[in-house]
Amino acid sequence: MLKPFKHYLAPYLLLSLVVLILLSISRLSLSLWQFQHFTDFQALLAVAVGGFRIDLSTVGYVLIIPAVFTPILSAFRPLKSSWFWLLKNYLVCALALLTLLEIATPTFIEEYGLRPNRLFIEYLIYPKEVFSMLVSGHLNTLIISTCCLVVFILFVFVPLSNAFVKQLQLQKTHTKSSLFAAVLLPVLLILMARGTLGHRPINPAYVYFSNDALVNSLTLNSTYSVVHAIKALKNEKNAAKMYGNMSDEEVISLVQTKTGLSKDAFVHQNQPTRAIRAPSYTGKKKNLVIILEESLGAQYVQPLGGLPLTPNIDGFYREGWGFEQLYATGTRSVRGIEAVITGFTPTPARAVVKLDKSQKGFFTIASLLQSQGYTTQFIYGGESHFDNMKSFFLGNGFSNIVDLKDIESPNFIGSWGASDGDLFTQADKELAKLNQSDKPFFSLIFSSSNHDPFEIPQGVVSPINYSEEQRMELDEKELKRHLAIQYADYALGQFIATAKARDYWQDTVFLIVADHDARALGKDLVPINNFHIPAVILNTEHNQTRFSDIASQIDLAPTLLSLMGAVNDSPMLGRDLTVNTLEGRALMQYANNFAYLTQHGVTVLQPGKAPSKFLYDVTSKEMQPVALDEEEAKTALAHALWGSLAYQNGWYTSQ
Repeated sequence: MLKPFKHYLAPYLLLSLVVLILLSISRLSLSLWQFQHFTDFQALLAVAVGGFRIDLSTVGYVLIIPAVFTPILSAFRPLKSSWFWLLKNYLVCALALLTLLEIATPTFIEEYGLRPNRLFIEYLIYPKEVFSMLVSGHLNTLIISTCCLVVFILFVFVPLSNAFVKQLQLQKTHTKSSLFAAVLLPVLLILMARGTLGHRPINPAYVYFSNDALVNSLTLNSTYSVVHAIKALKNEKNAAKMYGNMSDEEVISLVQTKTGLSKDAFVHQNQPTRAIRAPSYTGKKKNLVIILEESLGAQYVQPLGGLPLTPNIDGFYREGWGFEQLYATGTRSVRGIEAVITGFTPTPARAVVKLDKSQKGFFTIASLLQSQGYTTQFIYGGESHFDNMKSFFLGNGFSNIVDLKDIESPNFIGSWGASDGDLFTQADKELAKLNQSDKPFFSLIFSSSNHDPFEIPQGVVSPINYSEEQRMELDEKELKRHLAIQYADYALGQFIATAKARDYWQDTVFLIVADHDARALGKDLVPINNFHIPAVILNTEHNQTRFSDIASQIDLAPTLLSLMGAVNDSPMLGRDLTVNTLEGRALMQYANNFAYLTQHGVTVLQPGKAPSKFLYDVTSKEMQPVALDEEEAKTALAHALWGSLAYQNGWYTSQ
């Protein structure tokens, strides 16, 4: 009985060995490439050991299906040939997928600082835009990657799969041995897949050991990372499964306390954070224009300690109300839209812009202003269906959408749509139309030129004069990014200069804010410095001042409503920064990690692990581990859980 079983076992061992070698080589290569993230050899060894456990689990999952069905179906002659044909193709596809995701990993790490995760899945929903971006900005990488994948398929995976199936086909059918193999081999593979004899199967928390999020992600393989992200989608309604439990009553009490309002202000039984806040400005209601700048981190803005790439925004900091320590809630545009337009707290789920239950009747400042007599509008240079923006906006207070098809005679169209120059030219026309009405207006303008692959009109801006040392540190892509930032700043400056000459200027509050930083890289569980973004409000009584306290994107909407004279009747948790009486705080979601930042440090929540506390130095951008503050950890957990509870229970509606 054992001899036939060995024949069944041999091809599985060979295939497992090939996959383990392939994934180990990839992990080693990535680790050596990112070696600056490793503090010592022990960390590298921990990645290798933890990674091997994850790879064994991956192999187990891949081979369970053939192990279960091959001994059985090969015993039935009518099904035997069809099964082996299907098995060969299944193995080729599985091996190709494993390889494809490893090949895609370096590019993803360069942009997001982690292995492919849920962001990778979300981008796959938009193949047209993504393929256009790859062709325009990563053509060489795309060609090389495709060639490598084809070579692997033709010369490794197809022969290997053929050999695997051929070994199984040459075996004689033994009823007892087939039954033995059908039972024992799947059991072994299930144990491999589980990765542990404990109560729960292996998951990323078992192998995560570092305070560096990239190092932790390297212990996974990219297929495991993506599949785990897909599995985690089911937890979108309940962040408690990731971070820990807390009673609804305690969550509500803690988040209410941090709004600075008295408990008596919350009188809506079905919306526990809904309250009415009077504006600080009491004159004629003002218009509002929010300009959401694509991928613009503080690292590129000189008044915030960054590079001299944005002379116009630098000037706005001198002219308006500039925020020195404002932090984005996430790393994608929809997360920025979520924070700025709805004031919703970040969660480990997708942004509410893309979730089903928030497509109608969800609170936004557009729905609030619309109920107060405002005309509301969204202006975008690309196709507004991207990231589900059009559906979300039309269902939640925006009465008019202007996108690529509506832009009159654009001079330059790239992968993501019309250039910022064309966008702002159209925006000027749209605002002039809105101003002809007796109704006040709110317009959200979303730029796109500063998005990979950084396609901009030629000859409009010239590169800054870099020192020789700076130029040596910058690769071609980063130089293109810098030029795109310069162009985006130029187009913005032209628009504001034009707006100042329009009739609506004196009655309009302008907010210029980034949706997120360009890249989220670093050695920390949450790279706080890559959440630091510029924001400046123009044309208010706070002109020529700076706000130096820590603030979050979710604070912007309440502050704007106060500045423009609109009553804030909403469930938003953000602070009105015109009456700054509370300690500043910022909330950040980085993949599955959540950060709660105050002047006392940052508390980080990770799935399946105890909270961690760090001191954060805003000058050096370094995080130093310190003892956990239990009360602040509770506050962090409450804010991490609030979004999931509010979404699930309908606590964040516009009514």
